[in-house]
This record gives sequence, structure tokens and C-alpha cells, in this order.
Amino acid sequence: MDPNRSVNSVGGFLRRGPAVLVALFLLPTITAGATACYTSIFSFGDSIADTGNECILSPLQPPCSLPYGRTFFHRSTGRNGDGRLIIDFIAEYLGLPLVPPSLGKQSNFRTGANFAVAGATALDCESLKNRGIPCFLNNISLGVQLDWFRKLLPALRHSSGSAECTNLLNNSLVIFGEIGGNDYNFALRCGISLKKVQNLVPVVVNTIGLALKEVIKLGAVNILVPGNFPIGCVPDILSRFPSSNPRDYDPSTGCLILYNQFAELHNGQLQIELNKTRRLYPHANIIYVDYYNAIMPIYRSPSQFGFTGGVLKPCCNGMNQSASCCDEPSTFVNWDGIHFTEATYRRIVKGIMKDGLLTNPNLNASSCLVGDP
Repeated sequence: MDPNRSVNSVGGFLRRGPAVLVALFLLPTITAGATACYTSIFSFGDSIADTGNECILSPLQPPCSLPYGRTFFHRSTGRNGDGRLIIDFIAEYLGLPLVPPSLGKQSNFRTGANFAVAGATALDCESLKNRGIPCFLNNISLGVQLDWFRKLLPALRHSSGSAECTNLLNNSLVIFGEIGGNDYNFALRCGISLKKVQNLVPVVVNTIGLALKEVIKLGAVNILVPGNFPIGCVPDILSRFPSSNPRDYDPSTGCLILYNQFAELHNGQLQIELNKTRRLYPHANIIYVDYYNAIMPIYRSPSQFGFTGGVLKPCCNGMNQSASCCDEPSTFVNWDGIHFTEATYRRIVKGIMKDGLLTNPNLNASSCLVGDP
């Protein structure tokens, strides 16, 4: 089967998806990592990766005060969760400082900058509005974050010199997402059917591909591109789109089957796009990160991983400062109905950084790991 052949529907992907993924993973393996270790991290994305930008833009948003941050920081840091996020654990594994928000008052971003913003979309707001989809939180798109990155580069060159700046980017790890999830979430919240939302997938994936090419042109070499999570297991989706038909739920997890198939559709097409980009830029190490299969074992066997408090229900009853929350977030998979707990993010990163089975090609970062958060 041709791995570049488009997948036109969720149902079609269910029938052909395994063949698509096998074809993708049988492509020649590339050894990732132009350098042995990384000296900085630059990140793009939405609330899964935002370390404070949204709170700088809108300080009254829910993540800007407790109970957010209570587990690790014991104060809110603008992260959508009770503690550290995936990007924080990656930084700790690599022995790097936590990546500061790019909009913060940081005089030196030589060890990295985070451009991710909660609510960010892959498509710009005008493109979404033309499709009948409003931007619920802000006007921040992937394109806006790229503009911020471009504007930061002259400051890096000024502080370290052009050659040093090039070396900095060569030795940096760029985390490109997860992004695109909000494009779909906002459409679903507007009442657009899941079948129609499928039409967004090629557009979103193409937008990610174009932005990825731009980052490579600007000097990025080592790039992680995560896929989407199994959204059919997210409490917000489960509560918004309940079904009276038991067959709509996966008996092994309780997750909504069609919504998980939709996430797999996005992930399959994203991997096809990454393969195209690899052929155009063979010098770049473009590494797909399988967030979907990083978390699915938890949903199938939660107690095996210590999640005895809740799997398909969140620790907190909503995204607001007055929300009542559970006493032990580490026993819950989900924090506030949309985002995960620190314990879940820790488990995901262990799979990504240590096992190597969740990245394609293999991240090959074992020689860089200096910690075990």
C-alpha cells in the first residue's frame, strides 16, 4: 500500500489504518540526533506545552492561580495542570533548565524558549472563522508563534554571534506541538459533526507541515513532532458527546471509539506529511512522537501504573479557580477534564525518553539523560 495515499474517513482509517502505519514504520530508519546531546529546547504548541504565555496574555484565565501548580510548584506557574508538563520532564531528563515562556521577562533565552500558548490553533483565526469555527481563547496560531521565534533569533545572534547562534540551533531540541487539537475541539464545540471535522484534518496537517519546513529553514535540525492523544478518553469529550449505544464505547477502556479513531486519522496523516518533509530536508532529524500509544496502556490497565483514583473522570470538577479537586492528583489520569496530571505526563515522558519505542525514528537520547524525574 502506498503510504502517501490519503485516508478519507474515520471508518476508512479503521479498516486501512494498521496497513498505513505498518507502511510508515517500514520506511528506512534514520538515526536521530545530529549531536550527542542538546543544549537548549524551543517549543511550539498549545496548553499541553504552555509554561506561562497564556497567563501573561490573559492573567485571569484558570491556570493563573491555584489549584493549578499545587503538586510540584505549590503555586500557579501558568501551566495547565497540577505540576510539571511533558516539556518540563524532557528538560529535566536532559539536565536543562525548565523552558521559560517566550513572553516572559527573560533576558537570555540561550537555553531555550517556549512559544506555546493555551488555546493556540494550527490554523489562524481567519481561516477557522471562514469555516464557521470561532477562536475561543485567543488569536494565537502556529503562524504567530513562528513569528515570535523569528523575532527572537536576532537577539540570540546579537548575544552570541551568528556562528554561535547557528551552533545553538544545531544543538537544540525543537518540540513542535502537540498542535491542531484545538482546531478540532473548537469545531466540535460549535456543533460541527465529527464527520465534517474530518475535512479539517488535511488542512491542519498541511499547516503543520508548512510551519515545520519554515522552522527547518530557520536553522532547526532536531525536531520532535508529537501526534494527538486518544481524545475519546478525555473526560471533556466523554461528557460533551455521550452515546446511548454501548457499542460506541471501547469495552477495554470505556473510551469513545469514533473519537479515538479520529485521533488516529490525524496521526496517520501527520506521519505521512513528516515522511514527505524528511525527503525534502534529509539533514533534519524529524522525529514523530506517539502520544497516542504512550498513554493508551494507562487507560487499559490504570492500576498497573498507580492510577487508582480516576481514569475517565478528572481530579478537578472543571477549569476554574474555585473548582473542588481531589486530594491525590497522582492517582488520577486527568486533571481538569481536558489536561492531564503531572503523574500522567511523567509516565508519558518515561516512555518517550527511555524506551525509544514511541518515537520514529528512535530519539536515541540515552546518552543525554542525566536525570530520572
